[in-house]
Amino acid sequence: MTTHDGKAASLVLVVGLGGAAGWGFRRVFEPADLLPVVAVSAVVPVLLSALTRNRPLWLSLLAQVVMWPLTVSATLFHATALGGYLPSAETMSEIASGLLNSWRALLTTVLPAPGEPRLLVVVHFLVWAAALVGAEIVVRARGPRTAAGGAPVRSRTRVRALPALPALAVFAVALPFGVDGQGSLMPVAGALVALVAALAIMGGDRGRARVLAGVPVAAALGLVSVLLAPSLPIAREPYDPRALVGQPDVVGSDGVSPLDRVSAWLQTPATPLFTVKASRPEYWRLAVLDRYDGVRWSSSARFQATGGRVPSGPYQGRYEPVEQTVTLDGLPGSRLPAADRPVAVSGIGVAVDGSGTLLATATGGTAGRTYRVTSHVPRPTAEQRRDAVPAGTPPALPPKIGVFRSLAQRVTRNARSPYQQAALLEHYLRTGQRYDVKSPPGHSLAALERFLRTTHRGTSEQFAASFALLARTLGLPSRVVVGFRPGAPRDGSFQVLSGDVLAWPEIEFRDLGWMAFSPTPERSGSQGTHDVVSTAVKERRRLAERIGGTSVKEPRPSATPAPDEGDGAARSWGPAAVLAASGVIGVVILLYVLAVLVVPMRRRRRRRRGDPDERVLGAWRQVCEDLGLEGESSLTASEVSERAAERVGPEISAHIVPLGELSNFVEFAGEKVGPEAAEEAWRRSDEARRLLRRGTPLLTRVARRLHPRSLRRRAPAGRA
Repeated sequence: MTTHDGKAASLVLVVGLGGAAGWGFRRVFEPADLLPVVAVSAVVPVLLSALTRNRPLWLSLLAQVVMWPLTVSATLFHATALGGYLPSAETMSEIASGLLNSWRALLTTVLPAPGEPRLLVVVHFLVWAAALVGAEIVVRARGPRTAAGGAPVRSRTRVRALPALPALAVFAVALPFGVDGQGSLMPVAGALVALVAALAIMGGDRGRARVLAGVPVAAALGLVSVLLAPSLPIAREPYDPRALVGQPDVVGSDGVSPLDRVSAWLQTPATPLFTVKASRPEYWRLAVLDRYDGVRWSSSARFQATGGRVPSGPYQGRYEPVEQTVTLDGLPGSRLPAADRPVAVSGIGVAVDGSGTLLATATGGTAGRTYRVTSHVPRPTAEQRRDAVPAGTPPALPPKIGVFRSLAQRVTRNARSPYQQAALLEHYLRTGQRYDVKSPPGHSLAALERFLRTTHRGTSEQFAASFALLARTLGLPSRVVVGFRPGAPRDGSFQVLSGDVLAWPEIEFRDLGWMAFSPTPERSGSQGTHDVVSTAVKERRRLAERIGGTSVKEPRPSATPAPDEGDGAARSWGPAAVLAASGVIGVVILLYVLAVLVVPMRRRRRRRRGDPDERVLGAWRQVCEDLGLEGESSLTASEVSERAAERVGPEISAHIVPLGELSNFVEFAGEKVGPEAAEEAWRRSDEARRLLRRGTPLLTRVARRLHPRSLRRRAPAGRA
């Protein structure tokens, strides 16, 4: 094979390598969005390098730099200026912004990412750069060298495969970005291995027959890599850079909880909110509220932008797919209704949280917008529901819930399983309370207690909130969902009005996820408004009647229900008592700190006073106290000096030994000393204290100072 033929074949392989490397972003973008970008950015730079192969390198690179933004503008942004030949200034700004910021957006988006130009531009750049470098290495490589006798010298395989390195680098970059995506990149990795092997064969000065014989070898290497790659450690536990990037806050909601809107919507029931075209009626979920503080239910969700895919929930059983086309009308806020659980959304920019709640990210309002949703509605079997076990425990309850715990325990006293507990709670509310759209709004503890004990009338706001709270007192993880009934059928669609608003509770069961319950009684004329009375609701009704008897309206709470132990503790330790106790503890701690600071200081000052003999003895006592030896009266002055030297060093002995001798003289000789001796004793005591402080760590000094023994006065050590 001639050198020219070899370079042409190598350039073709470089195009394939660039395309395969760009296809490494297959798990990041949809194939339809990715294919044109990869094709253009892999082919065009190789053609430019081939056309400028006889020109200086700087001229070839200049042509590449000029052509790249033109290609990006035409391929992605479709915006040009100056007669259509150059990208506009706005387009260049968007290109620069995409190169700088798209990596973070890709790491904070549910994959596949939307095929937006600002995100795809980074793929275009990386593939272009890999194809450019690989092609320039091929076209500017020297011909085969010759030995002294004129025989050609074969180039090394690693040199012949050098043009593949940029493509391999791009593929390595694509891998961590797509860790959270769907599908497998093993075929792409195998293709890369085969192309690298083929490049190593084509790039040399081998004969045509040997080159053709090497092609099956390259294909075999690619196949082997595909088979062996899944067993590599990096394939079993891939590195996920998303854990290192904080999720940005997606702002789109107007801040008003849909549960607070239930009563207002019911007062104006004829307001059109949206229309759903679907094969059958379902409840359209709008918001999930999982946090309750005793005043209101709210959401702790963190939304994450998505290109259309919604992560699946914990339920892995049988489901029924439901296709929906939703047209928004008067629905306020940015939350988007859909049947549970959505798996794919198209037609509108959307963010999603862990519960599958959808939030529009488009600016300028959502009225008049149409989007499509595919949902997988769970259909667990009766056996799965009967044997369901709660998934964990509920969050902490607000204080003063003894009334609700007592009621929940009495209603479910005959239950033998968590599912039976939930069924009895549902049946008690459906049969013991009345649905009344004119009931006052609110779901605080006081409002729910009034609903359960006094009025026995409420909207779905009180029914759902009461069920969720009662379930939590029994240890069942619960939450409140706000959505809508299916609405009235009209021309093959369902027209949803404000009066169709409905709140319902859910309980999380292991392997089943969140299961909906229906404590709110059906409205009158339910057939006309398409209330969905599922088989599960009828099954739980029969179960509750069999367990608890036909009169499930009993029991209702008495006028003075007995609080549980937790509620009694909350009353006996109210906020005022806790505050007073905290204040007393704080004062005690403050007084102790002041004491350990002031008492040793005053003791030291007293020791400096008096006649010279007392001052000499006080200096010795101070040294012993600083060393922590004030209680060891059996130690001699020499032993005290040795202890000090072990802790600080021999230089401290020059002060402790003379001070100990002077103290012994005053103590045992029976003679008086003058003021000069007292001054000398305290000078040595102060110097020993300074050396001791310098040789003792700060934390050790603080611990000794805070120890209660610093408040006590003991007999000094160090007698001869």
